[in-house]
Amino acid sequence: MLIESLPWYAPEALFAQFADDPWLVWLDSGGPADDPRGRFSYLCLDPSEILRAGADQDPFGQLQALLARHARSTPAREGPLPFMGGAVGLLGYELAAALENLHFRHTDDVGLPDLAFGLYEYVIGFDRQTGQAWLIAPGEGPRTQAIRARLAQAAVALPPLPSLSWRAEMTQPAYEAGVQKLRDYIAAGDVFEANFTARHIAPRPAGLHPAQLHLALRAASPNPFGAYLAFGNGTALCSASPENFIRLERSGQMETRPIKGTRPRDANPMRDAELAAELANSEKDRAENLMIVDLMRNDLGRVARIGSVKVPELFRVEHFHSVHHLVSSVTAQLRPGLGPIDLLRATFPGGSITGAPKLRAIEIIDEAEVARRGAYCGAVVWIGFDGAMDSSIVIRSLAVGHDKIVAQAGGAVLAESDPAQEYEEMRVKLAPLLLGGDLSP
Repeated sequence: MLIESLPWYAPEALFAQFADDPWLVWLDSGGPADDPRGRFSYLCLDPSEILRAGADQDPFGQLQALLARHARSTPAREGPLPFMGGAVGLLGYELAAALENLHFRHTDDVGLPDLAFGLYEYVIGFDRQTGQAWLIAPGEGPRTQAIRARLAQAAVALPPLPSLSWRAEMTQPAYEAGVQKLRDYIAAGDVFEANFTARHIAPRPAGLHPAQLHLALRAASPNPFGAYLAFGNGTALCSASPENFIRLERSGQMETRPIKGTRPRDANPMRDAELAAELANSEKDRAENLMIVDLMRNDLGRVARIGSVKVPELFRVEHFHSVHHLVSSVTAQLRPGLGPIDLLRATFPGGSITGAPKLRAIEIIDEAEVARRGAYCGAVVWIGFDGAMDSSIVIRSLAVGHDKIVAQAGGAVLAESDPAQEYEEMRVKLAPLLLGGDLSP
């Protein structure tokens, strides 16, 4: 295995350099370089194997088989970065049907895969905190030399993003009616909490490269768990996620950091601090968060050593570019003999974007929402050759289909939720995704 120190390159500059690679992945840590949540960034190049699967094709079993095929000949890898190569890809939200007896009524109209993973042995890794970069490769050879040659080429500048024209799929009255429908289910005792979302759609301009969208998105909303995934056919996912889903260390230590509770940022420091304090003291937002913490404690407990599940942080206000969020931490120790796929089976999809109890919330969401979620509310995941894993919830994202771009946002609904306020929270989350484009009523 080759670990070669490189001169420092701005990750976004190299991203533009490799943007035409059909299966390029950028695990994109945005925001301040000294933020420990976004310390490491990775460009994953030239996968040696591609896996695509739907919910009816045992997707998690196929992913486990992909890792097993490679693990037989690949020892655990030491190095300067948490991720030194492995499987990287997307788990779409509707893959929940592969884990439970669930049926989704909406058909796909975007064209992104349910599951798509590449096996990446060539990685350019960045430590944004120390300003160091490395080329990770299986060894010397033509592919390694070709990557070095591309690093030496002149910088590439992508064209500016053309104007986008957005259309809301749900009007404000329709969105508020959807929130009320969930409140009715809560009042009837079906669920305690459910997540409700809506899409906004823009035609894809002729000649648009998805990389243009991603650079514009990360400029508008730089967040620590961003990602760009190209799917080999001109479609892509651009994510500026603030939410870490599940992290698994080689030692078997697990952590999930669910987000529930939002307030907008304000340019006035005094007002910004007031909004953060309001969030910290909000009984409704704390109730939202606590329900999901309990759900994730249960999910981790399905694969954890008995007695190892802990909640080291509860109701922490974290600050992002455009919003404040209420974040908690749940940790546990994975049982011996289990691995990352077992952990994903136990926890996917994330409770913060479903509700509680999870399965009934998913059914109600499917009834209330008017479109398939697809990549949105799924997860971007890397699984290292050493068995470690990290992942993000796909929120604050743009799904780039052949003919359309989809932005989606929403929030948790409780019994005390006010439909008009839920609509406004959705709009706060949506605003950075529109990238200054026109929005029709």
